[in-house]
Amino acid sequence: MLFMKKSYLFSILFLSFSTAIFAQKQPTKSVLNFDFETIENGNPKGWENFGNETYQKALDSLDVKSGKYSVSLSYTDGNLGFKAWAFTLPDNYKGKSITLSGFIKTENVSEGHAGLWMQIDPSLGFDNMNKKGIVGTTEWTKYEIKLPLYPDKTDKIYVGGLLVGKGKMWLDDLKVTIDGKEIQKIKPYFKEVFPAQLDKEFDESSKITTFDYTSTHISNLKMLGLIWGFLKYHHPKVASGDLNWDYELFRIMPKIISAKSINERDEIFSTWISSLGDFKTTTFKQSKDEIKIQPDLAWITTSNFSSKLTTLLNKVKIAKRTNNHYYLAFHSGVNNPDFKNENAYAKMVYPDTGFRLLTLFRYWNMIQYFFPYKNLIEEDWKMVLEEFIPKFIQAKDETEYTLTILEIVARIHDTHANVWEGNEVLNNFYGSKFAAAEIKFIEEKAVVTQFYDDELGKESGLKVGDVIASVNQKTIEEFVKEQIDRTPASNYPTKLRDIANLVLRTNDDELSIEYIRDGVKSQRKIATYSSDKIDIYNFYQSHNPSFKFVEKDIAYINLGTVKKDFLPELWEQFKNSKGLILDLRNYPSDHNAMYILGSYLVYKKSKFVKFTKGSLKHPGMFSFYTTYSVPNKKDKNYQGKVVILVNEITQSRAEFHAMAYQQSPNAIIMGSTTAGSDGNVSIISLPGGISTMISGIGVYYPDGRETQRIGIVPDIVVKPTIEGVKNGYDEVLERAIEYLNKN
Repeated sequence: MLFMKKSYLFSILFLSFSTAIFAQKQPTKSVLNFDFETIENGNPKGWENFGNETYQKALDSLDVKSGKYSVSLSYTDGNLGFKAWAFTLPDNYKGKSITLSGFIKTENVSEGHAGLWMQIDPSLGFDNMNKKGIVGTTEWTKYEIKLPLYPDKTDKIYVGGLLVGKGKMWLDDLKVTIDGKEIQKIKPYFKEVFPAQLDKEFDESSKITTFDYTSTHISNLKMLGLIWGFLKYHHPKVASGDLNWDYELFRIMPKIISAKSINERDEIFSTWISSLGDFKTTTFKQSKDEIKIQPDLAWITTSNFSSKLTTLLNKVKIAKRTNNHYYLAFHSGVNNPDFKNENAYAKMVYPDTGFRLLTLFRYWNMIQYFFPYKNLIEEDWKMVLEEFIPKFIQAKDETEYTLTILEIVARIHDTHANVWEGNEVLNNFYGSKFAAAEIKFIEEKAVVTQFYDDELGKESGLKVGDVIASVNQKTIEEFVKEQIDRTPASNYPTKLRDIANLVLRTNDDELSIEYIRDGVKSQRKIATYSSDKIDIYNFYQSHNPSFKFVEKDIAYINLGTVKKDFLPELWEQFKNSKGLILDLRNYPSDHNAMYILGSYLVYKKSKFVKFTKGSLKHPGMFSFYTTYSVPNKKDKNYQGKVVILVNEITQSRAEFHAMAYQQSPNAIIMGSTTAGSDGNVSIISLPGGISTMISGIGVYYPDGRETQRIGIVPDIVVKPTIEGVKNGYDEVLERAIEYLNKN
């Protein structure tokens, strides 16, 4: 999965529009003003708008699709950005999918697109037609977008239209349907209310403030974190949704902090567990599945708890559990964890001490029991819990709090894990302005590889191939050392990939740099720009065409842009070539292309991957459960050599594709270390409205070899050089062509 594309940027902006949740008990009697005909104070009733001030919104009575009115958006002058009309659906609805359709007319749309947009909160679905947006001048045309529905998880649904870049667009006659039926004809759906949701005691504060702690406090809080999380995922009472488990933490925590002795502490724990009530136990049978990771529960007997507490914990360990849990489910078909009913407490910009410890305990236990690569953390995760207790207590403001989260997230070594959704605190910390130069680490040096804007690049005085030696009197080596521990990634090259984006980022209008060109070190000041003036996401976008012949008999396919529907046509062009280059130094634009393209490359149906999944009945256990195969076309087998290009940008879906194409008997992997992060992601919400993710399923080769952290290992290692960058060479591609000509 990739998160730094423009579509995600606009998703970030839209997320800030989210406000309340569905709380009404009766259908809302509101006007679904999808045709803009109901006007109030000169505006279409129920509609809001947001985005850049350089855009004008208007009610139009002259250019309409039908009726008296349409609405328009137009760019005026100044910084480019976007503007959107937005309507919040008054209710929640049950169904498989929701479709937004409507008519759009455009005039001279450029440097962006016009389109419909729809968002389902919290972070369940988003589409702004980024990949199929409208450009140029067009007459009234009907468009539609569709998203899957998750009614039991949905808080709010937003619909509307937007303009990105220059030009003008008109919007009219919208329609929203659920599984083909107009929502006006569908009864609203109300989620089941659990007792846990009615507990409001600590909505405003945990009532736990910062305190002077000792090593005993830290030890006791560590045991609280262990036991609280163990009960959360093992005790049937918690699974039922009868208890707000966050708030139960705030009820027990002051008692644990005040405990005068270990005996008193253990008695508090024992009384607490007993108060949860009795439950049925069971004898667990040996699983028939191949187990990859066993639960880590030895601490129950090695922590020197009292015999009474140990007995109670061991009884909970064998509690009879079902596959229904208030705080956890597994996504259908994929089986990655769904951390549901986890309140993000978004209004708490800087949560108090109790909530900060809740953040640590919640995240730590999610990793402890449901991170499929916990075995690759390569340190005792329980010691990490103890290490971070004082860090979360001491975090003195929202910046330190957010950076502490980033630091513990980095400890799981997963490139999918980060603090996502355009976190404002991190944006302010790292800076909202960027130099025009794009930086990559080449030969472990910070090298200018291209410019986000050519004219601004010329003004900077820098050239492609320049090596940045220091920024604001801090050497690049010092900068990397400073950032490395809070840069979540599966391996070192991928950490450098992400740190590169921070090298020339700041809140200042300029940066003082030292750079090396042709062995000579120079100094200069370079200007910085806001993101609406330069395309800072250029690094992640694929610029090569989908298909071409790089030599007469060597074909090239760019998986970052190719679509599955074009592959049969492309097959006719490359089937008789002697060599095929598959470029995966990008994020594949079409996941299903893998099966079609792969079927041309393998000579027989070939298993290429197997997965592990977690367990609700045995939290912390991961077992292998299924394999995937590349199908083959018996009459269409590519006979030429295949070279698959990879590097640190090859992540998740791209790594998955590489594993499939590797099944070709004529294929090799060429390039450098990939991101080492595969598997469908699971979202984790933390207090303060902070969102992170994990790789939610284990992805392995059929023989059990790891892919996480290791990535797709090249058969032939080829890395760019500074000299090659300076001269505009794609050395990895050139090496692939050389290989195919010799073999």
